Amino acid sequence: MGMAFCRACGRQISDEAFACPQCGAPQRSGPPPGTRPRKDKVTAGLLAIFLGGLGVHRFYLGDWWGIFYLLFCWTFIPGIVAFIEGIIFLTMKDDAWNAQYGAR
Repeated sequence: MGMAFCRACGRQISDEAFACPQCGAPQRSGPPPGTRPRKDKVTAGLLAIFLGGLGVHRFYLGDWWGIFYLLFCWTFIPGIVAFIEGIIFLTMKDDAWNAQYGAR
């Protein structure tokens, strides 16, 4: 772990810091380590409706079990399930979406 200088106040800080502990100025762009960007419910819903038979929506949401959609896509059952999931995603309330999928 190296050291760097704050872009705003010039104090010496860790080069991995997202913000200066002294003045609070942001040092890097992007989310802090260990967090993932929020997933959009409209994107997930549309992926489920149009490409859900291949599990694309599950991979977008970070679910490993999207592989089962790929394995059984020849049965068309994943396509039907994904279409229903897409409708559920699109009609889900924002609070419920964020609690279940938003911060994945």
